[in-house]
Amino acid sequence: MALYRDTGVVLRVHKLGEADRIATILTRRHGKVRAVAKGVRRTRSRWGSRLEPFSHVDVQCYTRSGAISGRSLDVVTQAQTVDAFGTGIIEDYSRYTAGCAVLETADRLVAEEGEPALRMYLLVVGAIRALSARERDSSLVLDAFFLRAMTHAGWAVAITECARCAEPGPHAAFNIAAGGAVCPRCRPAGSVRPSPETYRLLDALLHGDWDTADAAGPATRRDTSGLVAAHLQWHLERQLRSLPLVERTRAVYSSDGSPPGDRAHS
Repeated sequence: MALYRDTGVVLRVHKLGEADRIATILTRRHGKVRAVAKGVRRTRSRWGSRLEPFSHVDVQCYTRSGAISGRSLDVVTQAQTVDAFGTGIIEDYSRYTAGCAVLETADRLVAEEGEPALRMYLLVVGAIRALSARERDSSLVLDAFFLRAMTHAGWAVAITECARCAEPGPHAAFNIAAGGAVCPRCRPAGSVRPSPETYRLLDALLHGDWDTADAAGPATRRDTSGLVAAHLQWHLERQLRSLPLVERTRAVYSSDGSPPGDRAHS
């Protein structure tokens, strides 16, 4: 029996039997861990409320002998709250749905249990902390997380150079399937032409230029959100279940890069 301790963010939970719960936790050193928390659904449980989505916790677990790869059936023995992020999120619908999209994306991108995923852990903690603090627009926080998470996963959006030939930009056309901005030579049919403001917002969110991001107008934010969401779901190859619930009005781009409404084609 191996005992270990780590800090992590609870991504999701499932009921197990009458009183137990399985928690999926993205930890700092052990990556994604699925662990059984025994008895936490009983009313007398002293720490069951600490293992809820959005909770940032210090957990102690042990790996039972015989578990598959030593990872499938870990058991939580202690849990202490590090940050109660849920307090600032669950009472605000827009922040709650954005937070759910953050947690679902992290769960999908960290596929292997037990493999270190420090950068993704830090991205999730940063995004959830920003949503909980309520100092920035939830849509901007979500789009910034998506862009950085995709970069970490190897799906970086090309913004300042051509996605296909790497020719320095700026380039007017953008194509989801191609990977972002495309030069006139590489531009596929059906590419869209985002505004220069949209390109600036994409770059600002990716690099943390919040002064520029906060100054973006509603139309620019909607178009940017549409591009980012379409790019993410193109690579995930299926839609995030939580994304349609996110409270924001945005331009909807299809996964092949087709524009919304009467937006100009290239």
